[in-house]
Amino acid sequence: MKIVIPGGSGHIGAAVAESFHRAGDEVVVLSRNPRSAPWRVVPWNGREVGAWTEEIEGADAVLNLTGRSVNCRYHEANRREILESRVFSTRVLGRVIARAKRPPKVWLQMSTATIYAHRFDAPNDERTGIIGGIEPDAPPEWRFSIDVAQAWEREADLTICPATRKVKLRSAIVMAADHGGPFYALLRHVRLGFGRFGDGRQFLSWIHIDDFLRAIRWIIAHREVAGAVNLAAPNPLTNAEFFKVLRAEWGAHFGLPMPVWMVNAGAAMIGTEPELVLKSRYVIPRRLIENGFEFSFPTWSAAAHDLSARWRGAAGELGEPAPSY
Repeated sequence: MKIVIPGGSGHIGAAVAESFHRAGDEVVVLSRNPRSAPWRVVPWNGREVGAWTEEIEGADAVLNLTGRSVNCRYHEANRREILESRVFSTRVLGRVIARAKRPPKVWLQMSTATIYAHRFDAPNDERTGIIGGIEPDAPPEWRFSIDVAQAWEREADLTICPATRKVKLRSAIVMAADHGGPFYALLRHVRLGFGRFGDGRQFLSWIHIDDFLRAIRWIIAHREVAGAVNLAAPNPLTNAEFFKVLRAEWGAHFGLPMPVWMVNAGAAMIGTEPELVLKSRYVIPRRLIENGFEFSFPTWSAAAHDLSARWRGAAGELGEPAPSY
């Protein structure tokens, strides 16, 4: 199988590329900053047609992960880059797929579970989930993330490509034992002696990297699956419960709660947004479950145990994990 991964140079993209490469598949990463890797890396700028279009011809799957990291302050320049990096790359990719003489069989377009409403009453699934943006108890500045997610998906929806199946991956936080990713940040939070963010009532949806990778391959294989698919473990939990479990697995004896004012101050200090930890992301993967996908790590306790063990095994209890591509 040949898989093309635009934006495949980040944490998730490298894990996907490595997984398919190890399985003997042909992997091509499209990157703004090409560098040496065990698979082919082809330059593209995410905006314009170029030589990279040849890689799309005859591909079995295209997985578009392109998008500037949202782990930053949402000032004007960053907002523009977050939006444009997603919309423009999806637009140009869609045009190339639509015009391909030998179009790919499936186009997996990254999206985000952040598209759903900030809520506590019931989980969001693909059928009954509420798209966010008008919640009375959510700060108005959180609307930006919803607008980006909708614009991102809209570009894929606008592409007419009858020979290519389209799947929008509404992914929760992908947890992997690698340097610089979400698990790295959350484990560091625990190791520094901190606990829940805010009152801890907000839900945290997540997915173990192994299940994320297995779900990608499963979706490619299941031709009946199209449209929006939630990539999230089936058992979301509150922020307070999340940290309680992680502390237990790591062996931390206490976790100092971080009130909202401290979250706001800390986010400003490290250059990120409090929304990333204060919004209630209550998401379940109805379509994966109903179509027979089985999770290796359905609960956070199982995932936290595995990730903590991998972290320690990579470079010692207090060290850093081994580098990845």
